[in-house]
Amino acid sequence: MIKVGLTGGIGSGKSTVSEIFKTLGVPVFDADAAARRIMEEDLELIASIKKTFGEESYTGNKLNRKYIADIVFKDKYQLELLNSLTHPATIKAADEWMQQQNAPYCIKEAALLFEAGTAGNLDYVIGVKALEALRIKRVMQRDNITRQEVLNRIGKQIDQDIKMKLCDFVLINDEQQLLIPQVLELHKQLVVSCKS
Repeated sequence: MIKVGLTGGIGSGKSTVSEIFKTLGVPVFDADAAARRIMEEDLELIASIKKTFGEESYTGNKLNRKYIADIVFKDKYQLELLNSLTHPATIKAADEWMQQQNAPYCIKEAALLFEAGTAGNLDYVIGVKALEALRIKRVMQRDNITRQEVLNRIGKQIDQDIKMKLCDFVLINDEQQLLIPQVLELHKQLVVSCKS
């Protein structure tokens, strides 16, 4: 089975691309959703986050996302610290999930594939690219946050152009070019790769 990564900057449209692949019957692991789940289920991780960022990190059994975001997206060191706590558990969950799949290929969707150093374990990486202004608009609407908060998050990721150069395939999600035909064509290429 071929293991494929799917990445892109915040607001690029990774989730939209994932949904298209899912409708084609391709299994997709959402690393961000898995991380959120693990951060609310893994008792050892919860204790580490509380110890590192304070008891306010959780409200009851739920992660206080706004509190954590306000800390980590203003301080690169704090973000690296959070990632050092959450990435190992998320990477392990993704590896276990991929081993259970029996489709010709499966996809791991993760914003930080290169940043986390996990792209090397994949056969191919797909990048999703969009103009920064469009990404900012999407995230402001989706997360109900300010432009500056979006820019803080963008600033913590690898530059989009560099990230796309590291990818094997790039999909353009600029609302000018149709996205579905791009995904369908790539799906065909990946299916052919699985057979060769």
